[in-house]
Amino acid sequence: MLDDAVYAELDRRLGPVDAARAAAYPGDRAGRQPVHTCYLPADAVVPGLAAAWGAAALAALDEHGLPELGLDPALVEELLPRVRAKLAREPIEDLRVDAEDGYRGTPDAEDDDVLRAAAAVLADAAEGAAPPSLGIRAKSLEGPTRRRGVRTLDLFLGALGARSAAPERGSSRLTAVVTLPKVTDVEQVRAFLPVLDALEAAHGAPLALELQIETPQAVLGADGAATLARMVHAAGPRLLGLHHGTYDYSAALGIAAAHQSADHPAADFAKQVMQVAVAGTGARAVDGSTNVLPVGATEHVHAAWQLHAGLVRRALERGLYQGWDLHPAQLVTRYLATYAFFRGALPAAAQRLAAYLDRSDAGVLDEPATARALAGVLLRGLDCGALDEDEFAARGVPGRVDLDRLAGRRPGGP
Repeated sequence: MLDDAVYAELDRRLGPVDAARAAAYPGDRAGRQPVHTCYLPADAVVPGLAAAWGAAALAALDEHGLPELGLDPALVEELLPRVRAKLAREPIEDLRVDAEDGYRGTPDAEDDDVLRAAAAVLADAAEGAAPPSLGIRAKSLEGPTRRRGVRTLDLFLGALGARSAAPERGSSRLTAVVTLPKVTDVEQVRAFLPVLDALEAAHGAPLALELQIETPQAVLGADGAATLARMVHAAGPRLLGLHHGTYDYSAALGIAAAHQSADHPAADFAKQVMQVAVAGTGARAVDGSTNVLPVGATEHVHAAWQLHAGLVRRALERGLYQGWDLHPAQLVTRYLATYAFFRGALPAAAQRLAAYLDRSDAGVLDEPATARALAGVLLRGLDCGALDEDEFAARGVPGRVDLDRLAGRRPGGP
């Protein structure tokens, strides 16, 4: 009974809102998200790094054996060959050369260390042994470190040259990701974008950006606004993710060192705000690290593995699919906990997704948004090696192309 003018006026008023929302929230990006980022000081990056980390992880597993990790022993036994194969084939999914807090050299040595690190990365790339994704964390844009940080980026990216590339599934090119630490203000993000443009122009390498969230000001601004959301939209499509800095953030809140941890309620709050800020934008929220390393006597290694496995599992349950690893032996529990999570999710996810596609009554009425999440879980398990595509057909689940469509992953992008 309504006149067409009513509909036309509604479209006129809300059309621009639709377009603005689609531009600001284009959906999940296509391609693989690493399950971890391994941070290694620039002065410790040498040729053969990934293979050496994989060998060290396997050696730790052989020397110490596995403790009780809160997982079904039968599942662990099933997973061990798969984890061992991963550690031998692709132990590091994402490497970050660290010229910031983890860097151990002197200011006078930084230029040479960064150039040697880039040369090592290139040597591994030439041998087909480089991690599928890599980049660098330079110093922050605060006044005392601003010029030093940009100079380090210039040197490193210049050494990589045109062989660097933005993340792209199926590409053999190097990934160039720039991690900007200790961000405190939206204007730092805006001011950094022309620097990245200049670095791209100078060195021929498309760059992706990550912001490290390790200050309270990055979460909540002086005006009471969620600074994180403003940073995400200021960075735009170049932004790959937000990484939580567990210990800097905790220390800035005055939390005693003995209680600083990735599972502290304060850390949970920051990461939940990160998740809300990136939802629908294509950027990703990334968990931090634990500084309890699996080294020394077997008793200590087992305790560290139990802690790490629990934190990885906890993060996955909360929708944080990537975290930091700081030591080769942490790869053991990174992959065990991650593979257990995805293999545990497979039966129910496959059944519910098959029922959704067949429109059959399976006891759970799933909506399109849940179908997207189910497809996303299966794709993540496939990407990291926890699942195999031939398992899907046997369960009535479509292949990768259809899962990408169901998951709403947008094509292209950095």
